[in-house]
Amino acid sequence: MSLLEVEHITQHFGGLCAVSDFSLRLEPGELVGLIGPNGAGKTTVFNIMTGVYRPTSGRIHLDGEDLVGLSPSAIHARGLARTFQNIRLFKKMTVLDNVRLARYARLGYNPLEALFHVGRFRAEELKILEHARSLLALFHLEDAAGERAENLPYGLQRKLEIIRALASQPRILLLDEPAAGMNPPEIEELMAFIQRIRKEFALTILLIEHQMRLVMGICDRLVVLDFGATIAEGLPHEIQKHPQVLQAYLGVEVGE
Repeated sequence: MSLLEVEHITQHFGGLCAVSDFSLRLEPGELVGLIGPNGAGKTTVFNIMTGVYRPTSGRIHLDGEDLVGLSPSAIHARGLARTFQNIRLFKKMTVLDNVRLARYARLGYNPLEALFHVGRFRAEELKILEHARSLLALFHLEDAAGERAENLPYGLQRKLEIIRALASQPRILLLDEPAAGMNPPEIEELMAFIQRIRKEFALTILLIEHQMRLVMGICDRLVVLDFGATIAEGLPHEIQKHPQVLQAYLGVEVGE
């Protein structure tokens, strides 16, 4: 059994079919790219997988457990974390507090203990704080722990959003256009960063990306969507030459 199995997902919004009969399997440790033109349905797939939308039909299993019908927080607690195309940091909060917040999906104390600061509350809060600080230190952001997230350079805000996702200790990480808005040096740094966290955190990663240099450079295989349907799947060098993919991106028949 694969770690994640998405089986024949279809999503209708009124008369619009945003995703049609989409299937995907992720094996432990894989890094897979989900690509396609704008409006192809990629982010909708992420929203279905994370519980934002309930699919019109189809099934999703994480390590054998059915995720369809679970809330986004319940899916997150089971080990499926994501980032967003538009950065969604708590910009007025500190870098440290942004990372700390990710652990609250796995709290070990109850509301009564939190109210009176008794029982497991103090030990759990200390554990959350130490874990957040250790993550920032691991990625050389400890000196920025007290800074507001909005004061970080754009590339570091992107990195912080991924670090925050790591703080929830996911098994699968979904990255929605992590290179959006980055310049070439920042993209190079991001590629190394993604490869590093994949190895050090034993992560399975699915990413949406338009930067072909990044996709071709780090992904094990690619899945291509167009108008909500899968038109190709294979190794990066195979996808580069696939006629339907070239037509979807260039808008012309190959050979014209």
